[in-house]
Amino acid sequence: MKKQSSQRQYNFPDADLYVLCMERIRDAHRDQKLFEQYGYDLHRLQGFRQQCEQFNRLPDDDELVGDQMLMTEKKDEAAEKLKTAIRSLMTRVALKYSDRTGRYRKFGTAKMGDMSDPQLLFCGRRAVRVARQQIDFLAEVGVNETLIKRVVDAHQDFETAMNIQQDKVADRDISVERRIEQGNKLYAELIVLCNIGKDLWAEKDPTKYEAYTIYESNNDQKIARKEKLAADQKALQGSEK
Repeated sequence: MKKQSSQRQYNFPDADLYVLCMERIRDAHRDQKLFEQYGYDLHRLQGFRQQCEQFNRLPDDDELVGDQMLMTEKKDEAAEKLKTAIRSLMTRVALKYSDRTGRYRKFGTAKMGDMSDPQLLFCGRRAVRVARQQIDFLAEVGVNETLIKRVVDAHQDFETAMNIQQDKVADRDISVERRIEQGNKLYAELIVLCNIGKDLWAEKDPTKYEAYTIYESNNDQKIARKEKLAADQKALQGSEK
């Protein structure tokens, strides 16, 4: 059975999750003696911090996409070199046979510019095989093993570049999955930590209680900060009267 893709349990960027976790870890260190009343000891808090650092060291998607793009560019360059080598071969074949003959069409190079990567790979392999089958007939137009080897080498380079590019795509998928899974673990631990923190400071210290409050998005957090700033300013104005 195919494994279902993980879904992020939080609605803000990974960078914000890391910063939020580190800030709450600092708060929990300050309140460590109180946290121990809930069985949340220093060892668990240190373990949470280590998980955060590991998460922060994971490559982000921009880095992975960049690597993938570089490998795609190299694969495309190798594809063009293979097409050039095949066209050089087919130019000589056309001198010997009309492009309407079965001997020419047997190479299967028609519409090569529109071929997908797998189709081009298959085309290069077939062109080499057919050229060797007809090498005695094509010798007079310059088709020899040296020319065929150019196609073979270009074909091998293209196949290698294509495999590397596909590996980078797979690496990105795996890394994204790993990042989501680790991010969800951090978020779950953050929820536990913040629930303890809110319970500690409910009806005791509104500022510390607010610090342990998690907002679902940056917009929610901005709204909360504006409301708090407005309330503080109102309270300050009231005290001045």
